[in-house]
Amino acid sequence: MPRLSPHAIALQEEARQGRITAELAAVAKPVGGGWMCFEREGSWCNQAAGMGLDGPVSEEDLDRLVDFYVSRGVEPRLELCPFAHASLVRGLAARGFVLREFENVLVRELSAGEDLRAALPHGWPAGLELELVDASDTERVDIFVEVATSGFGVDGGPVHETLVEVCRRLISRPGIYSFLALVDGEPAGGGQLGVDEGVAALFGTSVLPAFRRRGVQAALIARRLEQARDEGCNMATIGSRPGIATERNSARLGFYVAYTKVIMAMPGKGLSASP
Repeated sequence: MPRLSPHAIALQEEARQGRITAELAAVAKPVGGGWMCFEREGSWCNQAAGMGLDGPVSEEDLDRLVDFYVSRGVEPRLELCPFAHASLVRGLAARGFVLREFENVLVRELSAGEDLRAALPHGWPAGLELELVDASDTERVDIFVEVATSGFGVDGGPVHETLVEVCRRLISRPGIYSFLALVDGEPAGGGQLGVDEGVAALFGTSVLPAFRRRGVQAALIARRLEQARDEGCNMATIGSRPGIATERNSARLGFYVAYTKVIMAMPGKGLSASP
């Protein structure tokens, strides 16, 4: 299968990111071809996505973006795609936005009938079972949320409660599949898959320290790719900080870096930063 162009991938992926963030947020408004979203202080949803991909972004839209967040006491924040119109880049620079972090968008095309487990470097891990979480099973949901968010504490600290809330809400959302990893019956990790208009996004993956280096994360990737293939998706994406284990495991299973985007924020006195 020929590879999609990075631009074509970005148009699909950034639109998907904007839609899901808007659906999860308490407040979401269209701006500059994308969405600006807000949940509450400290929430991952406090960001804009998908801006500038269908043409110039006006000064009025940029002012609206800044006011939307400043009026709520948080830093204006957005995901900036390298294919965004230059007017967005200039407007952010003029308003004092700074770079917060990089994120690689990894992608893999999917083919019907493909044996996705064949790419596992060491085969299927011994004693591993991957269980699709039933949103009505509160005990299983609690276990999944605890292990699937365990790796997202900032600088080794506790996981922010807003991330835990988002993970829990996603479990019951249509198009979301949550897989709990069990090793010899013990909870070992978890990960989620979102299916949206032919694009599958793999996200929210953690493996508990005691079960790392056993191939659990790679198996979680393969199983979610199977689900995405069966749902008729033509490509799957993963967002990853450059150079971490997620990126290495994904590469072994056929993912490649399609493009790198940056997280931009406008610091200001009295404005709280979002994670």
